[in-house]
Amino acid sequence: MFVTAIFSIKGGVGKTAAAVNLATLASMTGDKTLLIDLDPQASSTFYLKVKPRIQTTVKKLLKKKSPIEKHIKATDFIHLDILPASIDFRAFDPVLGKIKRPVDRIKEMLEPLEDKYRWVFIDCPPGMTLLAEAIFSASDLLMIPVVPTTLSVRTYNDFREYMSKHPLKTGSRYLGFFSMSDRRKNLHREILDNWDYQKEFFSEISIPYLSDVERMGVTRKPVVSFRPASEASHAFAKLWAEIKKAAGSSGSLEN
Repeated sequence: MFVTAIFSIKGGVGKTAAAVNLATLASMTGDKTLLIDLDPQASSTFYLKVKPRIQTTVKKLLKKKSPIEKHIKATDFIHLDILPASIDFRAFDPVLGKIKRPVDRIKEMLEPLEDKYRWVFIDCPPGMTLLAEAIFSASDLLMIPVVPTTLSVRTYNDFREYMSKHPLKTGSRYLGFFSMSDRRKNLHREILDNWDYQKEFFSEISIPYLSDVERMGVTRKPVVSFRPASEASHAFAKLWAEIKKAAGSSGSLEN
């Protein structure tokens, strides 16, 4: 089981679109795939046409008194399941703050799924929180979407500074990528062209800002499903190839 978390300190960076499309691409290989929606906004859950409701409390879920398997739902994609989010997931941080070993809880919650899923993707809520730390501990790869704007780049630098003081577990790594990029905008083009991709632990794959991606909210389908020939779909496919590379090799993306 390889766990990839799509994380950003900042919201509005295309995090959920990336999580849904990457998980869908993984499932299209025929491998059993799980998307875990931990964002109380439940956008991934909405995109995949699943009701944002889970029949337990966050506390029971974290303490494994309510097994995670009971709450996983099927999607319209044969090899893709989802753990749906709900507004109740806003309680993750308060609950984690009151239990022992909070940073280990997401990893322990996922342990029963080890033999069931080849790929697990986590759509994380924004912010550097206790839940974020627990997700980092459970993940093999963190994918960090960054919009090519001053504030988004700044939050990526903040994330890297945090990582320098709180390294990931041995064998885990992170990789940034540009999201919602628009070369028609001078600032976007300037940042994209002058970025030091190797120094910044960054993929050279950029997800374009296109109406195809925005229409996910209307179609309630991943763009790789309803517009597979789209430029955005091709970009997500290339990013998925980066994840497979990370899962199959050691050292190529080390931080």
